[in-house]
Amino acid sequence: MAKRSSPTLVNQWFSNPSKDLLSGLVVAFAMIPEAIAFSGIAGVDPKVGLFGAFCLSLTIAVVGGRMAMITSATGSTALLMTGLVATGEARGAGLGVQYLMVAGLVTGVLQIFWGYMRLAYQMRFVPQGVLSGFVNALALLIFQAQLPQLGLNLHAGEADHGASSLLPHGGQIPIVWGLVLLGLLIIYGLPRLTRVVPSQLVAIVVLTLISVGFSFDIPTVSSLGTLPGGLPSFHLPFGADGVPFNLDTLGLVLPTALAISLVGLMETFLTQDILDDKTDSTSNKNVEARGQGMANIVSSLFGGMAGCALVGQSVMNVDNGGRTRLSTLFSGVSLLAMILLAGPWLRQIPMAALVAVMISIAVSTADINGLRNLRRIPKSDTSVMVMTFAVTMLTTPHNLALGVLAGVALAGILFSRKVAKVIQVEMIDVSDQERRYRVVGQLFFVSKVYFLQGFDLHDHPERIVIDLSSAHIWDQSGVAALDQVIRKLRLGGSEVMVEGLNKESLDLFERIGGQESAHA
Repeated sequence: MAKRSSPTLVNQWFSNPSKDLLSGLVVAFAMIPEAIAFSGIAGVDPKVGLFGAFCLSLTIAVVGGRMAMITSATGSTALLMTGLVATGEARGAGLGVQYLMVAGLVTGVLQIFWGYMRLAYQMRFVPQGVLSGFVNALALLIFQAQLPQLGLNLHAGEADHGASSLLPHGGQIPIVWGLVLLGLLIIYGLPRLTRVVPSQLVAIVVLTLISVGFSFDIPTVSSLGTLPGGLPSFHLPFGADGVPFNLDTLGLVLPTALAISLVGLMETFLTQDILDDKTDSTSNKNVEARGQGMANIVSSLFGGMAGCALVGQSVMNVDNGGRTRLSTLFSGVSLLAMILLAGPWLRQIPMAALVAVMISIAVSTADINGLRNLRRIPKSDTSVMVMTFAVTMLTTPHNLALGVLAGVALAGILFSRKVAKVIQVEMIDVSDQERRYRVVGQLFFVSKVYFLQGFDLHDHPERIVIDLSSAHIWDQSGVAALDQVIRKLRLGGSEVMVEGLNKESLDLFERIGGQESAHA
């Protein structure tokens, strides 16, 4: 089969201009409410998320490894930023955002490093159970972040003074609940009638008109903070008006940056796989990892928050006909244009509308099919999913990266137990003076126990032959196990012969120190 050639630079940008421009415009409408909502989750002004969405889109359009994929501020990365923003504020008024920018710079550097280290190839070893637990934990965390906006989950009945303007109270709560329910009804009901306009956008418009028309005194986007009034400007987070440039600052931001870099790439690679499948194409994940790193550096230098690929918006872009880098670029340009032209309107959007959007995002993020099939999937996969989910939810702050690592570790242990049992040792009595053992399978640190159990080390005929022609030794533990069997059988007075070792196993055996046994 002939190898598919890569598209030329012109084709990467202008092979589908009309559909790309229209799709980019539609996606921009859907990006605005999410960028504002994710800013609220991270605890920063809306402009931080909006500038991030703009800078990330423009940069990734040029340097990304997957055409038509949408990168912006996301729930998974925003959730990892909350602790750092609060810590930064405690160190100095207004410094929380500056520490966030430093974390974004370190995140970008780490992602470029992961790209050159070919981290994407290692992601092949992340099982489906881990991904399922990851997205389910992410969905629940996004949902939990909306509870205060509904008047729930408050400590001692009150929030701190800085956040009180964001939260409904008293007679506002029934109004907020009613608007949220109406928003969800529009989001899930409108697609049954038409998909020409994103239902999330329609919900925001309708709820805003109702809120303004009835003069509801409820929290709005303006309560979050300042919306951008112009283009983002270059700014280093270090210096006299920023954070100190020292190892103490690096130590503070590194855990958050490391988590964002890994979680962001995991969500990006997952999105990339979805788009590759939908478009019947292939893309380079390591190039995309480096591109994500560059985009996060640019975003942080221009006052935006770090992010990663958005599953929902990327699928929306492709479904609407977006195929090239132009669609990604135009989504960012359209987003900023709408912010600058419609800023006064955006300030009046009720927080209830954003809560409805975020709840719908939480539902779409969750692995609903995986939850429905819990009784059908193997128990080991269920255990991995539960482990990933539980560690994420029980750690403080909720650590998606640690949850993934715990899930991968458990999956490795369970897989090793399964593989260990595939080794078989068959004993054949050739005569009273000779016994033959035939070994089939893989001999390594996990299977060595089953290997040793296959030999009768207390019976010592005159001659014993160990046939390893259908086996392979993988590591030092495997060599030690074979050496232990040979040594104990010889100590009992038997003449032991090993035959059938393949070249790789024999080289390993001789290199580690079983020379006499190997040549016996």
